Amino acid sequence: MRRRLLFGYLTITILVLIILEIPLGFAYSNSEQRRLLSDVQHDALALSIRLHESVESNQEAALQKIVRDYALSVGGRVVVVGPAGALVADSSPLPGSTSSRSFADRPEFIKALGGREANGTRFSNTLGRDLLYVAVPLVSNGAVIGAVRLSFETSYVNNRIQRVWIGLGALAVAILALVFLVSLRLAKIVTQPVSALESAAKQLGTGDLTARAEVPKSPAELRLLAASFNTTAARLESLVESQRAFVADASHQLRTPLQAMRLRLENLEHDVADGMPADSRDLEGSLAEVARMSRLVDGLLILARAEQQLSAPIQTDVAELVAGRIDAWSAFADDQGVNITSTVAFGLNACITSGNLEQALDNLLSNAIEASPSGGAVVISSSTNESGNVLLTVSDSGGGMTPEQIDRAFDRFWRPAGAGSGGSGLGLAIVRGLIEADGGSVELKPSVSDGLEVVMVLK
Repeated sequence: MRRRLLFGYLTITILVLIILEIPLGFAYSNSEQRRLLSDVQHDALALSIRLHESVESNQEAALQKIVRDYALSVGGRVVVVGPAGALVADSSPLPGSTSSRSFADRPEFIKALGGREANGTRFSNTLGRDLLYVAVPLVSNGAVIGAVRLSFETSYVNNRIQRVWIGLGALAVAILALVFLVSLRLAKIVTQPVSALESAAKQLGTGDLTARAEVPKSPAELRLLAASFNTTAARLESLVESQRAFVADASHQLRTPLQAMRLRLENLEHDVADGMPADSRDLEGSLAEVARMSRLVDGLLILARAEQQLSAPIQTDVAELVAGRIDAWSAFADDQGVNITSTVAFGLNACITSGNLEQALDNLLSNAIEASPSGGAVVISSSTNESGNVLLTVSDSGGGMTPEQIDRAFDRFWRPAGAGSGGSGLGLAIVRGLIEADGGSVELKPSVSDGLEVVMVLK
């Protein structure tokens, strides 16, 4: 991934450089050619003014000094001819050439001696290379008395343009190097969280359920991805742990009733084999063990579903739901001589997965009715906290619990000393699993009537 990012950054940079630098290079080349031609035109005009008097008075020494000084200072070649095209002065005379040499056949001198400026480039047969030239007439009293030509080899211009292209190329290399270093850093910033996430995924795949990815501060997409991965990993760990706990609890809690039932059935088998009447106590005990195992299995399945189900909370009218559960438990409460009342305020709504709060209330009402003495009361009340969450409280008038017992009340299969044999010790664990599945919480504390009250915080 890092290589692809680097390749992408550098490709974009190269495209931008091509789009910008090539037109810039050509524009500068054209500009340099125009500028040089303009400079040569200016110099030619200036020289014509300086040479005018010397040509007119035929001062060959002065003419030669002027053209040589110019050639030394600028580097071009200066040729001055008379009205018929005969050579008057040359800053760079060719070896073996004579002072009587004629330039009358040169197109630029033909045009200049005709009274017009000539400029451009042409191939010189004499020199064997291209020339950039400007030729201007020397005029005195309206008559052309000669012409002056300034010329430069095109290689002079080409060298200057080449230096520009080399400079642009060096600038492009420097920009690419800078972009490469910056891209390397950016790619590391981007790929490091991805690598960490990949490593965490591999750990999770090998069975390490505690593997978590580091959540980067940026970019936001990777931050959300890492957070989602951690949430998924935590959920998976919770599901696997709940499955392990389910298997461990089931194997531990069912072992004892199975052994007891096996002994009773073996006794019945011996009695039948010996022709003796079956002991009714063994039959009743076996049925009781079966009922006990059924309650344990039911409780374990409910607890497993509560821990593994996906939360899908919806807005629920708490008062209406509580009224429905009171109706369902009223008959059993009347048989026990216990009065159920509700002071839940109307209009309270909470986000609850369908069925969770009903099942939690069923467990709490069952425990509260059984714990309350005849003539006692079970009260369901409501309030709200500072965060706007609904607090639903179920209190009884039973014997209560000590602080040590309250600390263990939500443990699986834990039952206080002296409790009857009918329960499984899973009721409060189921309540907590159901409420926490929707993001709520459960608290157990003494009630004002010396019993217990369970406070459920509903989001």
